[in-house]
Amino acid sequence: MVDFTLSDEQALYQKTARDFAGKEIRQAAEAIARMDRSQGQTPWELCRPVYAKGCQLGFHKLLIPEQYGGLGGGCLDNAVIMEEMGAVDMGIAASYFNVSMTAPVIIMKGGNDAQREHWLTQIAAADDYVLASASSEANVAGADSLCPIPDPKIGLKTTARRDGDHYVLNGSKAGFSTNAGAARSFFIMARTDLSKPGYESTSMFFVPADSPGLTVGKKTELIGWKTAMHAEVYLDDVKVPVANRIGEEGANFGLFFMEVIPYLAAGLAACYVGMARAAFEYALEYATQRVSWGQAIINHQAVGLKLAEMMVDVEAARLMVWKLAAAADSGDMGVALMQSPAAKTFAVDAAIRNAERAVKILGGYGVAAEYATGRFLNDAWIGEACDGTRDMLLLNMLNTLRMMRGI
Repeated sequence: MVDFTLSDEQALYQKTARDFAGKEIRQAAEAIARMDRSQGQTPWELCRPVYAKGCQLGFHKLLIPEQYGGLGGGCLDNAVIMEEMGAVDMGIAASYFNVSMTAPVIIMKGGNDAQREHWLTQIAAADDYVLASASSEANVAGADSLCPIPDPKIGLKTTARRDGDHYVLNGSKAGFSTNAGAARSFFIMARTDLSKPGYESTSMFFVPADSPGLTVGKKTELIGWKTAMHAEVYLDDVKVPVANRIGEEGANFGLFFMEVIPYLAAGLAACYVGMARAAFEYALEYATQRVSWGQAIINHQAVGLKLAEMMVDVEAARLMVWKLAAAADSGDMGVALMQSPAAKTFAVDAAIRNAERAVKILGGYGVAAEYATGRFLNDAWIGEACDGTRDMLLLNMLNTLRMMRGI
C-alpha cells in the first residue's frame, strides 16, 4: 500500500519549519533585500543568527544518527522541511540549510568509524557549523565529472599530492562554491592521480575553512538567491591529513554521485517545490483581489486555467520528490541514476513555469520590482544551472536507459 500521509513526527517537522521560515527566514531575507552592499556587508552576517536559531531547533543535525547527537531523520523528513523553507527564500533554504543538512551524509556513507565519531559529533553539537562544497572549476565543464571517456585530461584539475601522512592540495574552485565565506569546513574534490581518468582518480577531502593556504575570493553575485554566499576557493599548498580523506583514493564518484547526490538533490528539489507553491499562492491571492470587468480575475478562464496548471505542477513535483526521498531512505542505489535527476529537473521546471505564470497573472504589476514575481523568476532560473544543468542531467538519464536496454 502506498501512503502519502505524513507521520506525526513529519507533521511536526513541517509545522516547525513553516513557523521558523515564516518568521526568521522571512525577516532575514527582507533585511538583506534592503542591505547596502556598498558598505561591504555580506548576506551571511544577517543570516548567521537565523542559521543558529535553526540549529537550536535541530534542523542541521536532522540526518545525523542519534548515536552522534543527531535526530536520526531521513531524506523524506528533510524534503518536508526544505519545502517549507524554500517557499520563503531559496538562498537561505538551498544553501545554508540544505547543503549543511545533507553534506554530513558524505561522512555517514564514506567515512570510517573514527571520522564519523569525530566530525558528526562536532557538527551536531554546534549551532554555526555551516558546511560547503567545492567541486566545480572555472575551466572545467561540470559534465566532465560524469564523462565516461577514459581520458585523464578530462576532469577536475585540482590536485591532492600524497606527502607522508598528509596530502598537499593545489588548485582553485569556481565562483559557484556554495557557502564559501560562511562555512567552517569544505568538502573538496581533488585528483589524486592525474594518470587515471577523473572517475577513477577523484577523491573527497574534509578541509577546515581556516586551513593555511585556503582562501575565499570575492562573493559571486547571482541573478537570484541574493541571501546566499557563493565564491571562488583557492588552494595553495593546503596540507590536509590523510585522515581527512573520506573513502578510498579515487573512490569519490561512487560515494558522492551514487550515494550522496540523492539526498542533496531531494532537498534542493523540495526547495523548488516550495518556491513553485509560493508563486502559486501569491498569484492566487492576487487573482482573488484584482478586479477586471467587475469581478475578480480568478473568474476569467485565462487566469483560472493558469492557476489550475500551477497547482498541478506543485502536486506533481512534490510527488516526484517524495518518491525520490523514499527511495533514498530505502537504500535503493539505482535512485541516483534516474529518480534523482528526474525529480530535480521537474521541480525546477515547475518553479520556472509557475514563476512565469505568476508574472502573467499579475500583468503590469508582475514586472514591478516591489512585487515578489521578479524574485520568483530569478530564483527559479538558478535551478537550471545548479547541481547539474537540466540538459546534462537528462542526457545522463538517457545514457542510463541505453545501458539498461543494452543500446
